[in-house]
Amino acid sequence: MKRIIVAIDGFSSCGKSTLAKGLAKSLHYAYLDTGAMYRAVTFYFLRQQIDYNDPAAVDEALNHIHIHFERIDGQNCTFLNDRNIEHDIREMWVSEHVSPVSTISAVRRAMVHQQQAMGARRGIVADGRDIGTVVFPDAELKIFLIADVDVRTSRRHLELAAKGIDAEWDDIKKNLEERDRIDSSRADSPLRKADDAVVIDNTLLSEQQQLEKALALVKEKIDS
Repeated sequence: MKRIIVAIDGFSSCGKSTLAKGLAKSLHYAYLDTGAMYRAVTFYFLRQQIDYNDPAAVDEALNHIHIHFERIDGQNCTFLNDRNIEHDIREMWVSEHVSPVSTISAVRRAMVHQQQAMGARRGIVADGRDIGTVVFPDAELKIFLIADVDVRTSRRHLELAAKGIDAEWDDIKKNLEERDRIDSSRADSPLRKADDAVVIDNTLLSEQQQLEKALALVKEKIDS
């Protein structure tokens, strides 16, 4: 059967990862969590006290950052230099720095290089903010997710609570709005909808309804 690349883009907490994981599982494809990769870089910079406003320090640090993914107990886990940091990178203290780190051209180039290497065999589902425009511009299916910001805030609040992370609802909303602003206005690979992307507004959709819509789109591409 024909194997394709599915690129999913959208704003923070629109459900990109949920959809990507569901599609990967249903299609028996690999799942590439690009957002987690930028979180891992941010985590490394903060823990190693790297001044990410210093280009030379960033370039040197990137030489020591190696990221891969493993499934553990049914969950996709992010490994930084062979250490599982999946829980750490979801903390608010990391979230507050992800967007500025993601605007750094050297960081984006390094991550895109790793991402493209992972997707070379196709049969992959990737989510992020520049997947359909920069990382996999030749992806057979591009989806752009949107949702109301209050709905996104509630989803993020529940996600953090499930991980045992305590965060104020208002703080989460402010963080999402700031990340939206930075991601959409950055000079290098800004968040935007690819011309050939299909928009899915999941504000009022359940996870299953969203997945069914996406699977129907995948089937159209595979059969075409």
